[in-house]
Amino acid sequence: MTLNDELFAEILKEITPTQKEIALIKTITEKLKLLLNEKVKELDINYTKIEPQGSTGIKQTQLKDDFDIDLFIGLDYKDFEPKYRGLSKNKLKKESKKDFLGLCNNWIIPSLTLKEFHNPRLLYAEHPYVTVDFYLNGVEIKIDIVLYFDLDEERIKQEGPITAVDRSPWHGRFVRENLSKDQKNDVRLLKQFFKSNHSYGDKSSVGKVGFIGYSSELLIYYFGNITNLFKNFDNLPSNPLDYYKRSVKDIQKILHFQNDYLIIVDPIDKNRNVGSAISEKAYKYCNYRISEFLKKPNKDFFKINPIAEADLQDLNDPILSNTYIVELKNCEKEIHYTINRDKLYSLGESIVVNGEKEFTHAERFGNIIFELYFEDEIDEYNIAIYCENPDISQTYIRKGPPIKESFHADNFKKKNPKHFERNGYLWVETRRGFNNFLKFLKYFIKSKITDNFEVLNISKSFNTKTSSGKKTITILTEMVLPFYI
Repeated sequence: MTLNDELFAEILKEITPTQKEIALIKTITEKLKLLLNEKVKELDINYTKIEPQGSTGIKQTQLKDDFDIDLFIGLDYKDFEPKYRGLSKNKLKKESKKDFLGLCNNWIIPSLTLKEFHNPRLLYAEHPYVTVDFYLNGVEIKIDIVLYFDLDEERIKQEGPITAVDRSPWHGRFVRENLSKDQKNDVRLLKQFFKSNHSYGDKSSVGKVGFIGYSSELLIYYFGNITNLFKNFDNLPSNPLDYYKRSVKDIQKILHFQNDYLIIVDPIDKNRNVGSAISEKAYKYCNYRISEFLKKPNKDFFKINPIAEADLQDLNDPILSNTYIVELKNCEKEIHYTINRDKLYSLGESIVVNGEKEFTHAERFGNIIFELYFEDEIDEYNIAIYCENPDISQTYIRKGPPIKESFHADNFKKKNPKHFERNGYLWVETRRGFNNFLKFLKYFIKSKITDNFEVLNISKSFNTKTSSGKKTITILTEMVLPFYI
């Protein structure tokens, strides 16, 4: 046994779920099945199977104290196909959504009658599902009950799924059948590593979305074990992982893969890249942390510690001096955090596009890098922004049309009497709308922010008000900027 193997064995003792935890999840799952079956007899609803999915279900790759349950209910697509026949993709999506909503409201939610099941509610962005909280003897578990079309694996491979979750049960079966017990333990180690580096899931602190459970499972599948993965992690962006063994050239021809930073092809669907949502920022930070671990292996790399608040005392710090904070409060609790996250990432990307260039494409405030961090349980959302050149000249030289294009040149001259000629083009000195980044930022945020957010503060980093805002500064300055400036 190597030094790393001994280290990993120690960590596994701390992160592997107990038999008591596994038994409890199984008991709750059986209760749910009984309740759903009792109601289904009343309503005469046809389904194919009810099966626990996800890491706590048939995969068995969960971490200790990870009690969340994903219960999937399969529907026979043949029962719905006649009414969907001939519909466009968009119309089929709308019709299936209506059918799932009906089943959630009329079957699933009314089934959850036992007192230990609290607050059953409908949640969805695109796909409706039911979430319910289980409380008993001090144990609290979140349960998601999800409907899907139970399609043959070959159909999914040839034609794709009807809804996004139709693949999920096949993902579970793939992991169950293709990963050994040791490999599942390596998945646990990998998940723990990503979580300890705040780069896991759709609440990833580094990047919009971090590594997810299925991507972790596939990385272990493709590389065999965590040691081999860590040694090759640096090459992931240039090394597409394809179950179908297509060449790099062929992979690069797939249009919807071309802008993806990492490519981890889904064995269940050759046209789906599991790595498409993984942020470049999350990858770069984890890659750095893996390189540090390989130099000096230590259990601390696997400990989940809270993000520290930034120390904002040094007013001469060159990075903090060019860093800004936008602190927001979400005022509409019913809006799902992923919707708020996506809106604010779009806002951040707009700040970059509009801040780096004038509308004429002339240089503006230089390189701009941002990061979003939120604590949805207290409805606080923050954007930290680094700006390379926060104070710029009040005017800039704007390039006009070529002199030889007489029609356009004449129009330019009429609109700009103070034009001049240089290198075959017309030019004019133009006044900027903003020459101070903070003023630009305040104007831009207040004109673009959606109504559900209250703006608490827009300022230089030194004037950050909230604890979550100070954590956002830490994430940007310590986990993102070192890999971009």
